[in-house]
Amino acid sequence: MIDKNDVIRFFDRCAPFWDAEMIRKEDLICAILDYGGVTAGVDVLDVACGTGVLFPDYLARNVDSVTGIDISPEMAKIAASKYPPELVRVICGDVETEPFDRQFDVVMVYNAFPHFPDANALISALAKVTKPGGRLSVAHSMSRAQLDHHHSGAAHPISNGLMSEDDLAEVFAPYFDVDVKISDDRMYQVSGVRK
Repeated sequence: MIDKNDVIRFFDRCAPFWDAEMIRKEDLICAILDYGGVTAGVDVLDVACGTGVLFPDYLARNVDSVTGIDISPEMAKIAASKYPPELVRVICGDVETEPFDRQFDVVMVYNAFPHFPDANALISALAKVTKPGGRLSVAHSMSRAQLDHHHSGAAHPISNGLMSEDDLAEVFAPYFDVDVKISDDRMYQVSGVRK
């Protein structure tokens, strides 16, 4: 079982080098945001936002608001330093227990899902912060096999294997109507509309 304190320590250590070592796949990010319903006028919650790698992409699409949350204080600090708080609000906290005072049109978990200990608990918590008719996406800009290989090294103790798109769709099913299931040699995404 993944210990969230281990996750915090791992990503706090990685934070100073995260942006320099990041490889962006622009075409995949664009597709993920399209499937994720990121369009003008929506309120976005970026779950496990890290250093805010998707913040400029959301803003370029003229969303109404961006809120990022990350459990790692060092990741959240870097994310918060990139934009003024009137453009992007960053919360350092655990999305499963954070007392949000609002719901969001779009909830995005990008390149982070395997680091959550319990998929059912996470999706249940995210359903509560997704507006009815809003959309939740879990996405990765690499294949399941690539991701599992990537996490087999230093990140192994703080990573679960990425479940199949069908299994994740089953976890979504009590709360979301899943209409996107992609798992190919380039990317992974499960997305659905809040019932």
